Amino acid sequence: MIITYLGGESVKAQFGDTILAFNPVSKDSKLAAAKYGADIALVSLNHEDMNGVDQVTFGDKKPFAVTGPGEYEVKGVFIKGFQSESNYGGEKRINTIYTVTLEGMNICFLGAIDQTELPKDADEAIDGVDILFVPIGGEGVLDATKAYKLAVSMSPKIIIPVHYGDIGGKDALKAFLKEAGESPKPEPKLTLKKKDLEGKEADVVVLAKE
Repeated sequence: MIITYLGGESVKAQFGDTILAFNPVSKDSKLAAAKYGADIALVSLNHEDMNGVDQVTFGDKKPFAVTGPGEYEVKGVFIKGFQSESNYGGEKRINTIYTVTLEGMNICFLGAIDQTELPKDADEAIDGVDILFVPIGGEGVLDATKAYKLAVSMSPKIIIPVHYGDIGGKDALKAFLKEAGESPKPEPKLTLKKKDLEGKEADVVVLAKE
């Protein structure tokens, strides 16, 4: 699996010929939108910073759009969505937490969550997280301190922070890394196989914006 960070909350995950887009930026957003073709687009929040299914419809790829809670199976990819809360954009909104099983690895994407604890149904269902994407920028989502606390409570093998810099607090990443007691060098992308997760416990990986 190859994971790329595209700014905001936009993440691209590719395994083989299949491409997943998490919270792609819309062309109506003030954030820079990346144009590429995806097979599945997962949207946590109905806001132009995160609902750009149009931007990942490209070439011969027209993505299956997952836009809320529920269970889905698309092209052999198993997805579950759980309802949570966000105050992104200055108003209370529904945010969807997604879990995705890929190549024997469990991904959890928290979206724009603003709750310091997982909702009960999500807490009971989400187990054995390998890769966790957590928003850290405040301004309607978790701030760095609360984000790290929630992240480690889920016992993931790898934590990847998103939602900072161009979309959240400018010093959020610095604060998050201080909480973690780590100073990893930003990587252009993360290439992972199941065996690479052995021995990892809440290791923070920072992905440079592509």
